[in-house]
Amino acid sequence: MRLTASIRYAAALATAALACSIAPRMAHAQTTYVVPSLSDFSGPFSTVMPSIGGGREAVINWWNAEVGAKQGIKLQMKAYDTRFETAQTASLWPGILAEKPLVGFALGGPDTAALQQRLPNDKVVMFSASASNGFAWRPNQWILSLRPTFVHEFVGFIDWYQKTKAEGKRPIKVALVTSESSPSYVDVAKGVTAFAKANPKVVELVEVVFAEAQPADLTLQMRRVTNSGAEVILAPASIQQAIAIKRALQALNKKVPVAFAMHNAPGFIAKPMGGIGSMEGDFETQGGALATDDDTEVKRFYDMLAAKYGLKAPWNGITIGGIAQALLLVRAVEAGAKKYGPDKLTGELIHKTLLETTFTSASLFGYSSDIKYDISAPFPVQNPKVNIGVVKDGKLMPAVLGYSVPKMDLW
Repeated sequence: MRLTASIRYAAALATAALACSIAPRMAHAQTTYVVPSLSDFSGPFSTVMPSIGGGREAVINWWNAEVGAKQGIKLQMKAYDTRFETAQTASLWPGILAEKPLVGFALGGPDTAALQQRLPNDKVVMFSASASNGFAWRPNQWILSLRPTFVHEFVGFIDWYQKTKAEGKRPIKVALVTSESSPSYVDVAKGVTAFAKANPKVVELVEVVFAEAQPADLTLQMRRVTNSGAEVILAPASIQQAIAIKRALQALNKKVPVAFAMHNAPGFIAKPMGGIGSMEGDFETQGGALATDDDTEVKRFYDMLAAKYGLKAPWNGITIGGIAQALLLVRAVEAGAKKYGPDKLTGELIHKTLLETTFTSASLFGYSSDIKYDISAPFPVQNPKVNIGVVKDGKLMPAVLGYSVPKMDLW
């Protein structure tokens, strides 16, 4: 009997020890989801990819440590070089899909062109680092942007500039420089042209210049544009093209202001231009946060990522875009996990969550205004707004924040 009791006692101790050893493992059980990161390491945006990718990766690291670990989720980011080409994105996609992703990062127009028709069938939600495009403005899309279209962003600037410079009393003369190398760049030309035709009292489009994405020189084109009396030049295309526009204006000694997008903003191209002082009077227009020197929540979150989570990308609009894109992705996963369970997520459930949830500006640390999607568009379509910055006294400063874009029909 004593022997039997000893055996039972030993068995009880072993069972208790086994339960104790299993409990921590169960408490820390994690579901890992692969997050493809479509990137450009060898194409027109290879120079800015470290900023976009750095922003993405730092947010993933932060969320895994501070949020995902508590939810039982780990996001594993995996980069793919698309060279910002539609054909390359399409060729890589079957291999990416084999990783069974739910959500992922896209760059811009070529990714949208390659994947727009596939994603609803493949059940993968992609978040674009770029503004949206007119050719993506269709219902039931799975490649989503935090920002409205590039056309919305530049039309918002045109409307504000006309009211500011001309006090709304006459149309302002505008030139647009873009390229046929990307669907997004062509789309901006179509949209701005359509707005100009519909609003002759607001804007006179003196010329649309199509040039190479990486032009050697644009002096002849800028001479023609300035001789036409352009009061502002829109530069929505590549970084190299933006630099070429500025250098041509310098060579001609012309002081015509240029309005840039987020991806070729003054703060980013200031270094190759010899300093931000050379950008005095130029503008940045976009739907995301501005990389100003102000003590904002946006800047404080960036500083935290740099201090704790390995962010080495500089403080500029490109890095902001990567951070914003990643914040929306992790908040979507977070919201989906709370609704359906961390180990039960699918791309379809993430898409459903996005349509049912309002992502507040506070939850995105000010990197976007409130985001609410509906089935009609791949961007927040209700009352789109832009932030406009201006270079003044050697600094990028807010010119106007949250400016409402005029109502636009699809071009």
